Amino acid sequence: MKKRSDLAVMLRLVGLVKPLMGFMTLAIAMGVAGFLCAQFIPIFGGLAIVKALGGAGLPALGVLFACMGVFALARGVLRYAEQACNHYIAFKLLALIRDKVFGALRRLAPAKLDGRDKGDLIAVITSDIELLEVFYAHTLSPIAIAAIMSVIMTVFIGSYHWLLGLVAALGFFAVGVVVPVLAARFGGSRGLEYRTQAGALSAFVLDSLRGLGELLQYDAGQRRLDELDERTGSLLATEKKMKTALGTATACTGALIWLFSLAMLAAGSLLYTNGLVGFDGVLIPLIAILSSFGPVVALANLGSTLQQTFAAANRVLDILDEEPVVAENTTGRTIPFTGAACDNVSFTYEAEPILKNVSLTLPENKIIGITGRSGSGKSTLLKLLMRFWDVGDGAVAISGENVKNIRTASLRNLQSYVTQETYLFHDSIEENVKLAKPDATHEEVVEACKKASVHDFIMSLPNGYDTNVGELGDTLSGGERQRLGIARAFLHDAPLILLDEPTSNLDSLNEAVILQSLHRQRKGKTVVLVSHRASTMRIADTTYSVEHGRLS
Repeated sequence: MKKRSDLAVMLRLVGLVKPLMGFMTLAIAMGVAGFLCAQFIPIFGGLAIVKALGGAGLPALGVLFACMGVFALARGVLRYAEQACNHYIAFKLLALIRDKVFGALRRLAPAKLDGRDKGDLIAVITSDIELLEVFYAHTLSPIAIAAIMSVIMTVFIGSYHWLLGLVAALGFFAVGVVVPVLAARFGGSRGLEYRTQAGALSAFVLDSLRGLGELLQYDAGQRRLDELDERTGSLLATEKKMKTALGTATACTGALIWLFSLAMLAAGSLLYTNGLVGFDGVLIPLIAILSSFGPVVALANLGSTLQQTFAAANRVLDILDEEPVVAENTTGRTIPFTGAACDNVSFTYEAEPILKNVSLTLPENKIIGITGRSGSGKSTLLKLLMRFWDVGDGAVAISGENVKNIRTASLRNLQSYVTQETYLFHDSIEENVKLAKPDATHEEVVEACKKASVHDFIMSLPNGYDTNVGELGDTLSGGERQRLGIARAFLHDAPLILLDEPTSNLDSLNEAVILQSLHRQRKGKTVVLVSHRASTMRIADTTYSVEHGRLS
C-alpha cells in the first residue's frame, strides 16, 4: 500500500467535491447560520438577564424573548437543510467513487487481479467506500463551519475586551486543532491496521462460506471457527485501542472546555473588578464561549475517527492510482478479421518463463488444436491472443495488425473466449447467456443454447430460460455451467473463437454434439481449441503441442 500523508489524502478527497462545490458552499453557509442562531439563543437570554437587572441600551424583554423563539425555529430549519445538502453530496460522491473504483478494477483485470483477494476487494468497494461518507458529510463541512464560527465568536467576544477575545481564540484553537492533531498522532497507524484486518476478515469469511462443503467433509469446521474467533479477537483488540484513544480525546476536550470557560470567567471578573468592563462584559462572553464550542468539539472528536476514514481512503486510492499492466486502447484501429498469428512470442510471468519463441499461424476457416500438459503455457497463449497480457518479446497480430494497435472494443468483438470455469451471475439463464450479446432476441439465445447442447436441459427446468442460476451458478453442475459458457460463445458469433478445455466437464455424448456444432459453424471463423483430450482434437485441422513453453 502506498503511504500518503493525511493532508494528501484529504486534498485528494476534497478534489472529488469540485463538481458539487455549489452544494458544499450552500451547506457551509446554512451550517454557519444555524450555529449562529443556536449560539445567540443563550446570548439573548443573557442579555435579558442584564436588561432585567437594569441594563441600559438593550431592547425590551419581549423583543429579546421573541428573538430567541425566531432563532430557535430558524436553527431547526437551517440544521435540516445543512444535513440534507451534506448527505446529498456524500451519497452522490459515494456513487461516483464506486463507479471510479469499479472502472479501475475493470482496467486492471485480469493481469493484476489474478490471485488478488476477492474478499478484500469486496471490503474496499463496500465498507471502505461507505466510510468516506463520514468525511464528506461529517468532516469537510464541519471543518469549514468550525473555522468560520471560531473567527466570528472570537470577534464578538473580543468586542467586550481584547483579553476576552484572546482567551476565546486560545480555547477554540486548543479544542479544534491541538486535540484532533494529537489524537491522530497518538493513534498512529491503528486506523490502517483496523481496515486491513477488517478486509482480511471479510476475505476469510467469504472463503469459508465458499468452502463450507469441504470443511464439513473433512471435519475441519472447528479449526476454521477457531481461526475466525482469533481473527475477530484481533480485530476487536485493535478497535478497543481506537475507542480508548477516542475516549481519551473526548475527556481532554471536556477538560479543556471547562478550563477555558473558567479562564473566561476569571478574565471577565478581573476586568470587571478593575472597571474595564460592565456586568454584561462578564456574563455575555461567558455564555458565548460556553455555547460556541459545539463546532470545534465536532473537530476534536474526529481525530481518531478520521484515522479509519483516511485508512479506508488510502485503500480506495491505491486502486484508483494503480496502473494496469495492459492499458486499454481507445484510439486504435477497428479492423475486420482475416486470421491471426503469433510471431516469435516469449512471455514471462513473475520472473518465470512461460512461453519461449512461439510462432503460430491461425488462418480463417480452420480449427487449430493445441495440446500439452498442465502448466505448459497453453492457456497463457490464449490470454495473449485476447491481450489480457502483453507479450515480452515478439508480437501477436490479428488481421496482420499488432493487437496493441487495435482498439480494445474492436478486439473483443472479434473474439469469443471460453474457459473450463464459466462464471455465471446471480440471474436467469437467459440473461447470463445474453451477456455475450445484450440485444439478442430470445430466439437467438435458444439457437445458441441448442448448438451448445444445453437447450433440452433448460426446457426441463420449471421456469425454463427464466430459471435463476443462483450465486456463482451453484444450482447447476459444472458441465451445465460449461455448456452455458459455450452458448455465450455461439451467441457472440465472433470470427475468432478461443476455447480453453471447453469440454473438460462434459460427457462424451455432449462433447460430440458441441464439437459437431463447432465443425458446422466453422465457415468464416478461426477456432483455437486447447484440450488434453484426444477425442476433442479429432475435429482439428492442425494440432500443435506445447511443452515447456515451446510449440511443436
